[in-house]
Amino acid sequence: MDRVVVDQLRARFDAPDALGYGIEEELFLVDGETLALLPQARKVHDRVADEPRFKLELMASQLEIVTPPCAELETAVAELAQARRDLAAAAAPVGRLVSAGAHPTAPELGALTDDPRYQHTLDDYGERARRQDVSGLHLHISLGGADRTLAVYNALRSHLPEIAALAANAPFHNQRDTGLASIRPVIAVNLRRQGVPPAIPSWEWFANSLAWGAASNTVPDTRRWWFELRLHATYGTLEMRVPDAQASVADVHGVAAFAFGLVEALAARYDAGEPLPVHDSWRIDENRWSAMRDGVGGTLADLDTGERVPTRELLHSRVPDLHPETERLIEANGAIRTRQAGLDGAAAYLVDQFLS
Repeated sequence: MDRVVVDQLRARFDAPDALGYGIEEELFLVDGETLALLPQARKVHDRVADEPRFKLELMASQLEIVTPPCAELETAVAELAQARRDLAAAAAPVGRLVSAGAHPTAPELGALTDDPRYQHTLDDYGERARRQDVSGLHLHISLGGADRTLAVYNALRSHLPEIAALAANAPFHNQRDTGLASIRPVIAVNLRRQGVPPAIPSWEWFANSLAWGAASNTVPDTRRWWFELRLHATYGTLEMRVPDAQASVADVHGVAAFAFGLVEALAARYDAGEPLPVHDSWRIDENRWSAMRDGVGGTLADLDTGERVPTRELLHSRVPDLHPETERLIEANGAIRTRQAGLDGAAAYLVDQFLS
């Protein structure tokens, strides 16, 4: 293994905590009247092309908002709220915007963005790439230390189903009730490197894995390390990709406060000298299924004893002083409220929530 590459990786994650918190969210463009997906995202992006906050996505009906690095979560949430307002104004002549894990009436196959960046995905996956009309909420945090970040990464894998249950926000798809709190993980597995990420025993292992991915052209760049949690080698951040996109900024705040709270609690335990647990991926994956099926209304299994615990009870126990928006989501998250709106009213409900 090239020591230079390993040292570069470590240096990136050892960098001072300059990035802080960051939020990325994928969202859907819909027709202003029918509220069906509208594959005209490029028309909207052309109106804000000089704005680094806004990007195109794989699907022609999707856009992405990226907040600048922020020292405080509240600042990142405020940046997101302003970006939603600005993008909605730019989109107004074309359509309206909604944010959810999946559009409630979207067909199985969607149109792809005509962008060279996505040609590799299309070449690799063909029709399966067209099934990716799903949207996620991606949360970045820098921890200011390579070994600290790696230890937290390995331990945070165990908590991904808890974040997924809280953030579940895709009960409807293709004009039907899926019976799940979130259909998004089921759709996402049409692509490789999804779901629970591998434990990473060392920076040497990670560097070797990235080198193999590049040499084999299976992972030609680190951005294709698509797992629900990853070490972002460009930014030097821990990136949580497990949450569904959220209907409102308040919901984003609730999910982010919980997820970042978990990270900070694990980092504090590491700083205190406590060895952080690293669980088998297959056990975590069993909880992942429960989370996508039942959301906050189900149970999750203790990864050591197997004892099943109500998800709401577990969420309350994880982070001290839960944020009020997190408390609200634990009682009724996006999946519950979207299902209450009904299949026929779900799209209108999501449109109304976007700027609330």
